[in-house]
Amino acid sequence: METPELLLILAGSLVVSAFARWRGWPAPLLVVAVALGVSFIPGVPVVEIDSEIVLTVILPPLLFSAALDVSFQNFTQSLRQIRRLGIGLVIVTALVVGLVAWWIVPALTLPGALLLGAVVSPPDAVSASSIGRRLGLPRRVMTVLSGESLINDAASLTLFKVFVAILAGSAISFGGVLWMFVVAVVVGLAVGLVIGIVVQFVRTRLGDSLVGTTMGLLVPFAAYAAGEALGGSGVLAVVAAGLYIGYNSPKTGYQTRLQERPVWASIDLLLEGFVFALIGLQVADVVTDVASSDLGLTRSAVLAGAVFLVVILVRPAYVFATYYRTKGQRRLLKRLPGIRNLPVIRREADRLQPQFSRSELIVVSWTGMRGVVTLAAAAAVPSMIASGEFPGRETIKLVAFVVTVGTLLLQGLTLPWVIRRLGVIDDEQEERDGEQEVRIFELTVRQTNDYIDQHREQWGKRYGFDELDESIAIVKRQYERQVTVLLEENDLDQLDIDAPDLDTAEVEKPHLSGPQLTELRRELIDYRRSIVLQQRNAGELDEEVMRSVLQGLDAEELALDTSTVTRNRS
Repeated sequence: METPELLLILAGSLVVSAFARWRGWPAPLLVVAVALGVSFIPGVPVVEIDSEIVLTVILPPLLFSAALDVSFQNFTQSLRQIRRLGIGLVIVTALVVGLVAWWIVPALTLPGALLLGAVVSPPDAVSASSIGRRLGLPRRVMTVLSGESLINDAASLTLFKVFVAILAGSAISFGGVLWMFVVAVVVGLAVGLVIGIVVQFVRTRLGDSLVGTTMGLLVPFAAYAAGEALGGSGVLAVVAAGLYIGYNSPKTGYQTRLQERPVWASIDLLLEGFVFALIGLQVADVVTDVASSDLGLTRSAVLAGAVFLVVILVRPAYVFATYYRTKGQRRLLKRLPGIRNLPVIRREADRLQPQFSRSELIVVSWTGMRGVVTLAAAAAVPSMIASGEFPGRETIKLVAFVVTVGTLLLQGLTLPWVIRRLGVIDDEQEERDGEQEVRIFELTVRQTNDYIDQHREQWGKRYGFDELDESIAIVKRQYERQVTVLLEENDLDQLDIDAPDLDTAEVEKPHLSGPQLTELRRELIDYRRSIVLQQRNAGELDEEVMRSVLQGLDAEELALDTSTVTRNRS
């Protein structure tokens, strides 16, 4: 792909995404639809991109950004459901698709058909997440969908490597396949965790937010490359690094956090639009290539339709099968005579409690849209195998594009209707978050007042007791007014934290000098931040709410620094 074409696709996808956001539509769906139409316009050049670029340049930052946003707390709580969908469903989909494809087109060979299954097996949660956030899907559903998309890519790409190796003539046993999975998981997670720990250690000790933000931008590429080079899963390395850094981000400087949010949001918007534009733009060229291939367009189209149908049906079948299996296991445990009241049995029965209602299961079943990994894997299918030229390469690409575009348009366009029709919308989530924010704010104010009283002697010797007491009294009154506003409005976002300073600037001037008051207030902000983290770590505060509260504290500290700079200039 030439530079002018690249820039044109980036600019075009950005314009379409901006229009979709303005209209309140899912941007990925509109980008795919527009690109699909453009691909059939006569004279439009063929768009090709190396699959290696997609896997090493585009996929890592998208995964890393998603991992940063995922609540690690909620992720671990839903890990059982995430594993089932992210690993179990990928394997089942690959096997079922492979067997169906082999039955319809025996010329693909069984390894080739299973390779096709691996290509189309991983869903992409980008479209589903954007729709779910807009409509208000329950947070536990969003967590499972996001978590699934973080690990299913690793499972599908590992399967992909296995079947490519078999096509190349390697003899791999079932034990060998399991070993490849174990190595991919263990090495990938270890590499990502080490990189995350090192980067986070350095960033927490840096006083330069620009350098810290730049380091964060390099992490996904370094993690993916290192994970793959050491024989592990680059995808899992990126995810592990992202989860660790995201969970520990409150320990970095507030300026780094404030800078990173818009940077990663911009990268997501640009890369997601580019990927979905690529998917649509390549359809016409793939159809042309298949028409001139050995299998022909008709057989390939029949196969594509069959695989598309299988992909649509396998997900709900698997989701409900695992649901009823878990429900049956729980019912059996609760009926065991004599031992059902044992603590270990009761704990296991509680663990098997279904997380979702049937309506939520239907929504989860309908979020199987494919995306960037299917695109990259299809482009990476080898043209030569051990027996010579691989006859199914172009057919696999066509099937992959039909499944990707088909699921994006069919499920993506109907998912909002399904969510509304079933009423799977948590209207009370915002209210619960507001109540948690009020509670944590009251707690921080109460404990901060105690902290002030405990350190009065120490600060009085440093600043002078008369000056300190007047300033502390004003700070406490400001906190009390902030709590009152929260209790009345129950909405932290509408609270102007610095408003009390302006209201009392002329009436209640603190006796401490500007630099002294800034030093004192910064110490109090740090203490309030530590209370919020303690509540999160103890499981008393939802991580999503914690981020909102910390954002308010970050804004307060930014205002403090801004006023200091203004005062120094004057």
